[in-house]
Amino acid sequence: MSEGPRAAREQGTGPGPEDGVPTPPLRPGGYEPADYAATVVRSARQAGISPVLLMAVLHNEAYKPHHPLLERVWQWWKRDASFGVGNMHRATFEKVRRAHALTGRWQDLRDDPAFAVHAAALHLRDLDRVLPQRYARRYRRDELLALGYNAGERNMRAFARGVPPGPMARSYLRRLREHWPRAAAAVAEPDGEH
Repeated sequence: MSEGPRAAREQGTGPGPEDGVPTPPLRPGGYEPADYAATVVRSARQAGISPVLLMAVLHNEAYKPHHPLLERVWQWWKRDASFGVGNMHRATFEKVRRAHALTGRWQDLRDDPAFAVHAAALHLRDLDRVLPQRYARRYRRDELLALGYNAGERNMRAFARGVPPGPMARSYLRRLREHWPRAAAAVAEPDGEH
């Protein structure tokens, strides 16, 4: 069972600010997902998913600033805004929280990038568990998981059956494929493994 960010840090089992996990910058355009490479690798390994997939998803979700102050202001305007570097909606987070007994709250995603990365990794693992082993050949498994992260589990299953994605999902997939080499380079270890 997983724990919340504060409890994990207190027990020394989770990343935190003292582990060099930076707060996203306030300046728009200053956010770089590669800054979270160590956290991505650690969280992906704990969840049993590809670090490249998780990093590519963070690149795709980097279209808006993720500074905690900006996310608070954005929530005043749009109550159902998504939070954190993983850009996670409340309903998705609550499902992950219940499935993994996380003690953190949805609001913690905006203040704790390591927790946001961890929650994103767990969500991708959950999607991987429900994705059928056989799926349309036009996609790689990681692509379907990323589409599930963006468009939801039901749509991911439909895409796996061969239902064509709509314009937004196609755009997400196109950007994922563009980000894949950068994501792979960001999480590559010195010995070439990732």
